[in-house]
Amino acid sequence: MRLPGVNGLRGVYFDAGNTLLFVDRDRLFLAFHEAGVEPDGERFEAIEYRARQRLARRAAEGSGTEAHVWAEYFESIFRECGVLEDRLAAVGERVRAMHRELDLWTRVLPGTPEALDALRARGLRLGVISNADGRVALLLERAGLLGFFETVVDSGLVGVEKPDPAIFQIALQRLGIAPNQALYVGDLYPVDVLGARGAGMHALLVDPLGEVEATCERVRTVTELPSYLGANGLNPDGSVP
Repeated sequence: MRLPGVNGLRGVYFDAGNTLLFVDRDRLFLAFHEAGVEPDGERFEAIEYRARQRLARRAAEGSGTEAHVWAEYFESIFRECGVLEDRLAAVGERVRAMHRELDLWTRVLPGTPEALDALRARGLRLGVISNADGRVALLLERAGLLGFFETVVDSGLVGVEKPDPAIFQIALQRLGIAPNQALYVGDLYPVDVLGARGAGMHALLVDPLGEVEATCERVRTVTELPSYLGANGLNPDGSVP
């Protein structure tokens, strides 16, 4: 399926968590080890993915960023990884302390910098739009990704969250890009895809296991974006073939 209007593309905006930055499993697993659990890395990826989809469904109900929703997200991961009920509270507090010290979303998938560099080489302007707590730019800098982006819009700093069109409009205005010339890439369908569409942008879902029930174009990871756009007819300079 061809993404409509891709030939007029001038800019690509990204979500941060679970799109550019992923949960640091090594740090999270420390909390599991303290609870006597030895999680399997490959199984964890599937568990986290499905917990994220449950979070997305809560977001569709209008509650995707509140603390209790994220508590449910983590508790479901803990349980499915084998943490016993009487250890859930202790593990949860340990993870919250880790997150306060340094945001847990710090892992970058191999090939991500190369993919972003390839997009910029095509003449595309890049930005980030994230529901966060004011630390996204710092996290991107620590991960070595900040230099790829001309703007970072953090909901914790601008006072509005996705899927409100206003946060997308802030990012568009900063780069002077019209909505129909912009693509947004994120992992939560109700928040990212529907939010971007509500602002008049094109949208692409990051869906690593291909199990999200939604009507939209998708890629497994950001690393697929250059080939995806090439397959959709985008010249290296962003012009119409």
